[in-house]
Amino acid sequence: MSNYFYDMIPAGELAQLQYLPTVPEYLEWISVKWADRPALSDTVNTYTYAQMGSRIARRRTLLKDAGLQPGDHVAIFDKNSIDDLESFLAVTSAGMVAIQLPAQLPAPAVIGCCAKFRAKALIVRDEFRAGVEGAPCPLIAASALGEAETPAATVDKEAPAAIFFTGGTTGAPKGAVLPHRALMRGTFNGCFAPGSQLFGHVTIGFLPLSHVFGLIAGTLAKLMCGALWYPAEDMKATIGKLPVIRPTVLVLVPGLVEVLVGLTRMYGPQFLGGRLKTIISGAANVPPKLMEEFRKFGVNLLAGYGMTEGANLTSGNADTDTRPTSVGKIYPEQEVKLVDGEIWFRGDNVFLGYYGDPEQTAATLTPDGWLKTGDLGRFDEDGFLYIVGRIKNIIVLPSGENVSPESIEEPFYACPALRDCLVKEMEENGQQVLGIEILPRAEAFEGKAPAEVEAFFKQLTEQVNATLPTTHRVSKVVIRTEDFKRTGSLKVSRKDN
Repeated sequence: MSNYFYDMIPAGELAQLQYLPTVPEYLEWISVKWADRPALSDTVNTYTYAQMGSRIARRRTLLKDAGLQPGDHVAIFDKNSIDDLESFLAVTSAGMVAIQLPAQLPAPAVIGCCAKFRAKALIVRDEFRAGVEGAPCPLIAASALGEAETPAATVDKEAPAAIFFTGGTTGAPKGAVLPHRALMRGTFNGCFAPGSQLFGHVTIGFLPLSHVFGLIAGTLAKLMCGALWYPAEDMKATIGKLPVIRPTVLVLVPGLVEVLVGLTRMYGPQFLGGRLKTIISGAANVPPKLMEEFRKFGVNLLAGYGMTEGANLTSGNADTDTRPTSVGKIYPEQEVKLVDGEIWFRGDNVFLGYYGDPEQTAATLTPDGWLKTGDLGRFDEDGFLYIVGRIKNIIVLPSGENVSPESIEEPFYACPALRDCLVKEMEENGQQVLGIEILPRAEAFEGKAPAEVEAFFKQLTEQVNATLPTTHRVSKVVIRTEDFKRTGSLKVSRKDN
């Protein structure tokens, strides 16, 4: 069996991996295969895979004692923690539907979500409990374990496993329902990166488990490979433990990659712990300059593409050294096509729809299973995918021309002196024109006057404009002295800037 992804890892390891279509099958497999290996650690307590499996079985007992049945919705409100992860696996392996609520949600919103998504129980962190006593369902302590073990349920791969919040293709928050097959296909895809994957990896769960990228790529896929996973309950404190934990692989959004670059410049490569070889980044544009920076430290920064509705992992790029702006090749067992430039795909990884929202489901998912991503893309002659914009972000100029702001931003990101930028319509001399806001990389202009910074980026704009059609050229340049407003995944927010 030969494939871009399958060829990345040793053949002996590939033979040991298999796509397991449900969470109960996956959980039994890792609990047995990696039984004596350390699975989870908070630096105080460490549990092997066998112990983790036992603890999850005891958590299923709590669900049974609460009178919950397969198919019931169970919300989870916790920080990234061992309790949080085990609760998710207990709920889904019991045949119930897990609703991972972001830890930063205010208590009234948590209560509202429990009502909206008809949760039959809320698993809650002890420190959050007082604020959610008014929830319309029983509360279960996230720290609690049952006395006995309850076996996992027998689950159909088409059954719903989890509901994740997403902006979808319209920007309005919705609940994307992922079946077991999708959750597990994403997990299987997340096992592939260059080199050995099955022996001795250590990772940190920096991304929240309420984010599909953090749960699937950053956690479930790493556990399938027998890695040791440390949760980041406190982001700042955990970053400070990098030299002690000494991770070998990390899954991060580009904003966190930027933070690590800055800290590594400040403290030297030893800050990363000396064993880090791979960072997988997604959920936003990954600037090539970050890839170059980490190569200096001996770390391979890989990029990819996915969305919540597609269980996160649609494509991956292990060749960022030669194709830094591509999001890679399509993972196996998926069909993909471009329809008027929009990326459509279907396969095991596609969601069931938006909970309680048939209208938006029909707008995103075709009757024959194609997921309309809302992303504009192109393929090169070797099958590598490039994202060129979002349909919802298209700017219609007074001339009637349609412009994708992302396609104009891409060449700007090749400049190592630029941290972030945003192309949008601006007013100049009473007319609407294309403008760009630029956030410089501070260290690149240390000691420089604001006028010098502005002159540098105006010259860069002239160079980029020379490569663009006249209708797509940038007419106005604004240099930012403060960071952009950002989304929860640290992307530049187009709506709020």
